[in-house]
Amino acid sequence: MGRIDPPDPIPELVAMTAPPDGAAPITIMALAHCEQLLAPFLGWAAALALEGRLPKRDHELLALRAAHNCRSPFEWHEHAAFARRAGLTDDEIDRVAAGSDAGWARHELALLRAADELHRDTTISHATWTLLSEHYSTAELVEAVYVVGQYTMLSMVANVVEAE
Repeated sequence: MGRIDPPDPIPELVAMTAPPDGAAPITIMALAHCEQLLAPFLGWAAALALEGRLPKRDHELLALRAAHNCRSPFEWHEHAAFARRAGLTDDEIDRVAAGSDAGWARHELALLRAADELHRDTTISHATWTLLSEHYSTAELVEAVYVVGQYTMLSMVANVVEAE
C-alpha cells in the first residue's frame, strides 16, 4: 500500500468494501487502523454516495474534479470507473481533467467551477452559487459542497498512503 500497511487481520467491514474482483480501497484500509471511526465513516460515505439527492452523474463530476485538483491518482481512477457507470463518457472524463469549458451543460460547468473554487478558495463565489441555484435545490447545493469535501479528504488520505 505504501506508507501504511493493511491492518492484520482485515476487519470484516473493510472486506465488505472490496469489489468482487479486487481489494478494499486503500483509503478504507488505512481508516481500519482507527476502528472507532470505521463504521461511522462507512455509514456516512454510503449515505453520501448512495442516498444523496444529487444525480449520480453530477456527484461523479464533483468527485472527479476534486480528485484531479488534489492530484490523487487513486481517487481519480476509482471515480473514473464510477463515472462511467453513472453515464459519463471517456471524452467527458478526459475533459474533467483538462478543465475544458467546452461541451458541458450550464449546470455541469457550474459544478466544475464550484469544485475548483472550493479547492482554491474554500468557498463558492456568488456568481457560481447563483448559477447552481438555478438548477439545484438547497439540499443538492449543500450536498455538492460535502461531495467535494469528502473526495478532497479521501484524496489527501490516498496521497499520504501511496507516498513513497
